[in-house]
Amino acid sequence: MRVVRWLAAGMVLISVALAVVFTSRFGDDPTIVDSPLLGQPAPTASLPRLDGQGEVDLGEIDADVVVINFFASWCLPCQEEQPHLVAAANAFAGRRVRFVSIAYRNDPADIATFLEEFGSSPATLYVTDPGGRAAIAYGVFGIPETFVVGADGTVVRKIIGAADALLLGSTIDAVLAGGEPDQVVVGETFTGPGG
Repeated sequence: MRVVRWLAAGMVLISVALAVVFTSRFGDDPTIVDSPLLGQPAPTASLPRLDGQGEVDLGEIDADVVVINFFASWCLPCQEEQPHLVAAANAFAGRRVRFVSIAYRNDPADIATFLEEFGSSPATLYVTDPGGRAAIAYGVFGIPETFVVGADGTVVRKIIGAADALLLGSTIDAVLAGGEPDQVVVGETFTGPGG
């Protein structure tokens, strides 16, 4: 009888321990890890402009803050985020802040339609990423993902998921004020058409 009680108590303790382990991991996406780029020099690449008017060299943008957003027309969170990116880009247009939107795994005609429907900003450079070179260099796993680069060329912030204008503005202000490298997860990302 005593052995049965000890076995029962042991099973209860094991069950409780397993429950704690499993519930502490629920809600965490194991694919979301801190970017190794935080605090490191931002990758550079020359990417074709969406309008076909030359290229944009990511390493040559003269600004105190560069906001680099990876997006696609087939990405639902990107559709939600686009008006916020436009608002933030327009709000910071008079300052030394530059936005770059990089189309990820997307046809240029679909991107143009996306920008017509969800908005674009004259303060943003829209580029394509043939072969996904920039996405690979930045370690993009899903979109939308946004990287904020400081005046010294280092990646200071990463936002995973659809950012709103308030988050974008406060992030840019923090980088301008010399904030420490940080990563924020605000929502889900898509890895390809259909999810």
